Amino acid sequence: MLREDRIEMVVGVSFKGKIHEVAGVRLSAVSAGIRYKDRPDLVLIELAEGTTVAGVFTQNAFCAAPVLIAKSHLSSSNPRIFIINTGNANAGTGEPGQQNAIKCCQIVAEHAQVSVEQVLPFSTGVIGEELPVEKIAAGVPQALDLLGANNWMDAAHGILTTDTRPKLVSKQIEVAGGVLTVTGMAKGAGMIRPNMATMLSYVFTDAIIDKDTLDKITARLVNGSFNRITIDGDTSTNDAAMLAATGKSEISISNLETTEQEKYFSCLQYVFERLAVELVKDAEGATKFITINISEGKDEQECLKVAYCVAESLLVKTALFASDPNWGRILAVIGRAGLESLEIYKVDIDVGNVRIVSGGKIADSYTEEDGQAVMKHEEICITINLGRGNAKETVWTSDLSHDYVRINADYRT
Repeated sequence: MLREDRIEMVVGVSFKGKIHEVAGVRLSAVSAGIRYKDRPDLVLIELAEGTTVAGVFTQNAFCAAPVLIAKSHLSSSNPRIFIINTGNANAGTGEPGQQNAIKCCQIVAEHAQVSVEQVLPFSTGVIGEELPVEKIAAGVPQALDLLGANNWMDAAHGILTTDTRPKLVSKQIEVAGGVLTVTGMAKGAGMIRPNMATMLSYVFTDAIIDKDTLDKITARLVNGSFNRITIDGDTSTNDAAMLAATGKSEISISNLETTEQEKYFSCLQYVFERLAVELVKDAEGATKFITINISEGKDEQECLKVAYCVAESLLVKTALFASDPNWGRILAVIGRAGLESLEIYKVDIDVGNVRIVSGGKIADSYTEEDGQAVMKHEEICITINLGRGNAKETVWTSDLSHDYVRINADYRT
């Protein structure tokens, strides 16, 4: 969970800072014409031999063909290359879709002289259309030729769909023995709800991390970042969050002192959380970024239940869009969240620095003018104190605008 003292550091930060290269990682992006002409839509990411890779994938039962193949290849090899296409999700395509995903891996493997299992495929875009393998095949040689260590912005552009901007985060820390680097990118703007979203995320580090440890770290990082955001409550078919450790720094995490291991994990956590926040801030049609803090719940799941009920309430989201201080909608959502034996007289609600509900009823200090003023902010924090325990959780979401409806009403057409 993103601690309150770190929220301000994450929110509102773009990627104007330096993007650090990660030793052992090369990237490229080309236009293959998969759905649109003259738009980067094919990305290759090459990993140095010996890199360890971990991933978390969508839990949607209708997961896309590339998800099935990527999971299979990841379980049986040490991946060397990621191939990512946009414009076509290769989802809802059955066995032919899986064969097409494998063909893409075979094409890359042949040109790059690696095994087929060492290539992981990823796709995002329109569901239910056959993947144009011939277009991808034509673009692969150029993409391999253009591989470079500093092509982060090109690659971040190449994985976008309805996003309005690339999402890149990079950070370095000093530890005993040298400097460790973490750089990541992500895409996603709608159909976002754990687990996980219509999102792809790729984070890379030059540390030495064994596979078992990397798997555990990745699951923990994803749970506290990408699995704490929601745009519309829908989970997509193609989601993946990958973490790759090249080992090129020659610094092994297992050899670090406990304090430095914690420092390094905080660095990873920072990158994952910032990428997740940027996804929400670039949500389809979004005009506001909303942080929902739940405190004094009985347990984590109870806090998350309330947070997601509020975050995904259409009435709450439209009120936020219109800057309408209709705080009764928040109250009603808490009441229907399904908490057993909720003592409403213990519930407090704040929006920003305005106390709206105190002890289960409208606060004596509240005025409609104060509510109106705080609801006009582009970034709004809703804090709900349940008065039932010591657990707390944070979820990030957006408002629901006219543009969200427009974008999703004619996505295919």
